[in-house]
Amino acid sequence: MGMIHSTAIIDPSSKIDPSAEVGAYAIIGPDVQIGSDCFVEPHAQICGSVRIGNKNSIGRGAIIGADPQDLSFNKSTPSNVIIGNENTIRELVTIHRSITSEGSTFIGNNNLLMTGCHLGHDVSLNDNNIIANACLLGGHVTVGDSVFLGGGAVFHQFVKIGNVAIVQGNSTITQDVPPFCTAHGRNCLAGINTIGLKRAGIDNSSINEIKKLYKYLFKSDEPFSKALEKANLREFPKIISKLLDALNNPSRKGICHPSKHR
Repeated sequence: MGMIHSTAIIDPSSKIDPSAEVGAYAIIGPDVQIGSDCFVEPHAQICGSVRIGNKNSIGRGAIIGADPQDLSFNKSTPSNVIIGNENTIRELVTIHRSITSEGSTFIGNNNLLMTGCHLGHDVSLNDNNIIANACLLGGHVTVGDSVFLGGGAVFHQFVKIGNVAIVQGNSTITQDVPPFCTAHGRNCLAGINTIGLKRAGIDNSSINEIKKLYKYLFKSDEPFSKALEKANLREFPKIISKLLDALNNPSRKGICHPSKHR
């Protein structure tokens, strides 16, 4: 059985599984749902319309479900934060609710959000990601699966971070990082995330094919658009096609490229 500390403030309309624990001075607002075996640490605050699955840990001083930082936002807009299962959300993390009516900021399963991360409104974070200390994700950023974002990296609103990508700490990213790629600095690709692909269980043959495609697309003497057009005419295994799909369907911000000075 869980335990709710006597100093915690719990809105009577919230629904907390009996196995969950709520620490001292935590604040649970109206219309919050917390699943089984969760732990809300002291001084954390969970605002209204937040759905939290099972086996999640919410760190000290974290704030989940607060209003978006958008001057045009109407506070009466009904919107949510949805969090899946087995996530570790460390101290002082902030996750804001959606800016759209009935919309959701979404966190999937088995993610680690380290101290001081910020996920803006309408962010979508899939599964098995590691977001290091003090990362800042603007509104509507989408992050795939098995991504690592280094400490202090910042991401402009609407950008996409593809599966098994890795971004160096203190980077400034204002364009999409394609799947399987390594990014650093300001919108600069440095190659393929080979170690991440191996950890994700991708076989060596597929990794080599991904490297060849990357080299052809980004290191060719042809313009990128022409190389992509030719690549689209070829058939690739499904895992490799994910890279092409992302390149063919970028966000409004465009795609990161390797530095011309490397």
